[in-house]
Amino acid sequence: MSSGASNTEYVSARVRARKAALFTDEDYRKLVRMGPSGIARFMEESEYEREINELGARFSGVDLIEHALNRNLAKHFGDLLEWSEGRLYDLIARYLRKFDVWNIKTIIRGIYTGTPAEEFQTDLIRAGELDDATLDRLLEVETIEDVVELLDGTTYAEPLGDAREEFEETNTLVPLENALDREFYVHLLDNLGRPQEGPEAKYVEFLQAEIDFRNARNALRLARSGADLDPASYYIEGGVLFDESDLNQLVANPDELVDHIADSKRYGNRLSEALSRLRDADSLIQFEHAIDAALLEYADMLSSIHPTSVSAVLSYILAKEREVENIRAIARGREVGLSESEIEEELVIQ
Repeated sequence: MSSGASNTEYVSARVRARKAALFTDEDYRKLVRMGPSGIARFMEESEYEREINELGARFSGVDLIEHALNRNLAKHFGDLLEWSEGRLYDLIARYLRKFDVWNIKTIIRGIYTGTPAEEFQTDLIRAGELDDATLDRLLEVETIEDVVELLDGTTYAEPLGDAREEFEETNTLVPLENALDREFYVHLLDNLGRPQEGPEAKYVEFLQAEIDFRNARNALRLARSGADLDPASYYIEGGVLFDESDLNQLVANPDELVDHIADSKRYGNRLSEALSRLRDADSLIQFEHAIDAALLEYADMLSSIHPTSVSAVLSYILAKEREVENIRAIARGREVGLSESEIEEELVIQ
């Protein structure tokens, strides 16, 4: 735990400037009509200029876009840690560990599907605590067992090792991915308590919302997977919306799941627009995008209540992450010949 005074006002001001530079919905509509080279040129005229110019001699097309996106994202989140002091540093650092989880999941999925590492290595977001050397070694391994062995000494080795048996029995990645999520969220809430008011209370409220929406996402994924898995065993503690029995009852009924969110005191009145999107979702990917949009909306709401707080930083982290994922989805969609409407379905826009 970092000690010393936080410099929240300074970091919040820097974050506001960064957030103002993010792409708009109109920018995405322009990008959807461009090919990869046009997207790269558009990025070159934005705050991605340095990355596009530095990487342009080595990469082109979608490869250039993806390398530039990931380098820019890692730089921006590294800046957050460099700017932050004291308690604020600790709160931001623990949240950025989500990218360690993302990277391990990406590598495990690649091994599971037999995809060569060179085809998914650009999906890695090097913004967590695992260093480049560890990530590069993980890209070289061929089995889940090797991943667990390489992560020995980190917080992720034991939960992954414990989940391997169920993974082998079910031949689904759900046990491994959920073990990583649980480990992340357990430590995310370490030593925070339950403050009742002030900026840190909003930080905890945001983390609870992320856990609630993660549980909702997991419930739908389990329902769609067809695997014989107990929903309660994939429940992540720390939220306020579900308990284990709720998930057992709601897992097979998306409409009741959305009603459960809408009827809650915390989310019902605050997320009316996002909830209407959830009701309209007719596929798992649309539901997951609607969940992501709901969390973005909730983070924005919390940051507006405490604009000079860690809530503002979390809102920016989510928004920046979403920008990168949207640009990546557009570039990949154009590369494989998806129509503009098909690409737009892949975007998370508030």
